[in-house]
Amino acid sequence: MTTLALAQVPVDLKSFDKKSGVTATVKDNLLSVAWPTGEEETGRVTFDLEKDKPLFQRIQLNEGGTFKDVATNLDPAFILTVGKRDLTKESGWNIFFDRTAYLPYKAYNVNTSKRSAKVESAGARTRVTVSEVEAGEFSGTLEITFYNGSPLMNIAAVVTTNKDSVAIIYDAGLVSKEPAWQEVFWSDTDDYLQSADVEAEAASQNLAVKYRTIIGESKEGSIAVFPPPHQYFYPLDNAYNLKYVWHGTDYRDMMPGYGIGIRHDLMGDRRHVPWFNAPPGTQQRLNFFCLLSTQKDGKVLEEVKQYTHADSYKPLAGYNTMASHFHTEHIDDVLTHKPLPDIPGHVKALRNLGVNIMHLGEFHLAGNPHDTGPRRLPEFQLMFEECARLSGGDFLMLPGEEPNSHFGGHWMNLFPKPVYWIMSREEGQPFVQDDPIYGKVYRVGNKEEMVKLLELENGLAWTAHARTKGSTGYPDKYKDEDFFASDRFLGAAWKAIPADLSQPRLGKRVLDLMDDMANWGHKKYAIGEADLFKLEPEYEIYGHMNINYLQLDKLPSFEEGWQPILDAMENGKFFVTTGEVLLPTFTVNGKSSGETIRLNSRGKAEIALNVDWTFPLNFAEVVSGDGTKVYRERISLDKTEAFGKQKFSFATNLKGRKWVRVEVWDVAANGAFTQFVWIE
Repeated sequence: MTTLALAQVPVDLKSFDKKSGVTATVKDNLLSVAWPTGEEETGRVTFDLEKDKPLFQRIQLNEGGTFKDVATNLDPAFILTVGKRDLTKESGWNIFFDRTAYLPYKAYNVNTSKRSAKVESAGARTRVTVSEVEAGEFSGTLEITFYNGSPLMNIAAVVTTNKDSVAIIYDAGLVSKEPAWQEVFWSDTDDYLQSADVEAEAASQNLAVKYRTIIGESKEGSIAVFPPPHQYFYPLDNAYNLKYVWHGTDYRDMMPGYGIGIRHDLMGDRRHVPWFNAPPGTQQRLNFFCLLSTQKDGKVLEEVKQYTHADSYKPLAGYNTMASHFHTEHIDDVLTHKPLPDIPGHVKALRNLGVNIMHLGEFHLAGNPHDTGPRRLPEFQLMFEECARLSGGDFLMLPGEEPNSHFGGHWMNLFPKPVYWIMSREEGQPFVQDDPIYGKVYRVGNKEEMVKLLELENGLAWTAHARTKGSTGYPDKYKDEDFFASDRFLGAAWKAIPADLSQPRLGKRVLDLMDDMANWGHKKYAIGEADLFKLEPEYEIYGHMNINYLQLDKLPSFEEGWQPILDAMENGKFFVTTGEVLLPTFTVNGKSSGETIRLNSRGKAEIALNVDWTFPLNFAEVVSGDGTKVYRERISLDKTEAFGKQKFSFATNLKGRKWVRVEVWDVAANGAFTQFVWIE
């Protein structure tokens, strides 16, 4: 019998696998789930399904044969803030320039009714679903997921609405009527561990922290609460640290009792604040992670940091990391004589992250990009000098800008050496001339001359934030033009715009565009872009970032030029990642990305993929196309545990296809994707 009659609240165990290494037992209204958290360790959570009791009666870890209470008598708590999405504009659900936070909105507690429960097994993970939850016009279930091999839990309110044009954000955490902890810990933005004693009556306070983590310590252990490191951050222009965690009593005057948790600033960076998309009928996962430990003094933070390589990009043999599209306006700061350190904050911040190559997008909101020369050329000279000065060791700063002229929409450029050029040419002026101060100077009067400049100087251009922001409708509107077909036009750039918590992967907008470009018959690629403005080391940069791993034998020096970087980009010799999932090798029938294969008559193909990951993996997807249609083959990776390295082989049939690529995503919606292998 799978529904146990002894319990007042029915518990469905028919999808629970007793051979999974997990135990699930029910007695009266108590459901107890124990899972292996390591080779000799076990975690156990006891759910109290009685209506007015805390859901988590006990959260425990077993070390050395004895279960210790990490926390007791806790409830998961969520606040769902619901606003209005503007769907009147061409960008539709891809909108960025929305002002949701400035329009009327309403906040709701997510209430759980405990009508029933279900325990399900899926590979190396176990999910407990408690029904039902409600928050305004949203309804759904509460899901708690345990991962074999790790003391990791994910807690999610999975909710849906039928209302259209909705945008949401959420705050979440663990609360109790009486404090479940004696002390809380966090890392400040300078990376120093801080702590505070728990005071039951202390008003809730918000903290600017590093690693997005708040830790509650009890007499016998600690529990760290943190969000998915990238999925939790809807896109903003500025990566300010907006105090993304909280602790204390009566958070937002909506969560009675003492708690710890994660939060959003309703006003974001005080500019365009789009929040998360919540299209009707989609299952929005308002979720956070918990990591359990018997350690004290905040030491569990070291274990949390491993999931993001301590908010840095792991070195990978044969690769260098490149981050693109930064509007730091450093040159304007120099020209206006602002007090600046020898090493500006944006350089310190990115070097701390393990970025080897920083590609600028200067003169976006400052400078004189459309000047005919007197102001623009000195600005260029200073940019080149500053890039040379700030490059060295394992870091290279590349000059670049977002010109947004001639082609349509917004686009980025990159040359393999310093190039002086002006965005306009008056009648009678030469296309190129030698200047006594700056040497060769180009004047570009139209898109044909822009392509000519890129060809002469071996530069690359690509669509910035395609299909959104200032590139709404692009590159689709110029996909049939000669300049787009040119090998000087790389393709597009990827960033997780828009944000949608129902998606198990990030950045669908550009992933779909990659497939469209390939089906249009063009050999184009997608480079990861940050598209961020001012940066300082104390900002929450990692959550807003992505990175490109370029195949390079050696990091070029500024003085010698950086043609190898453009070669890697142009030839598709790179992969894009949020940082937690790495793809050191990817081949299809022995050929790597950017290369071309010829299939036999049966179309059989062997895909080999080496993956290095932190969070347990969710799935891999083999994506291919025939010039018209896109095909997706999803492969579940739910048997993986946290922190692994493995070579995966996928046999597939690519008969009639013209291209193929692969994505890999983990349980926190972190991921990586390859560039294309082309098929003759």
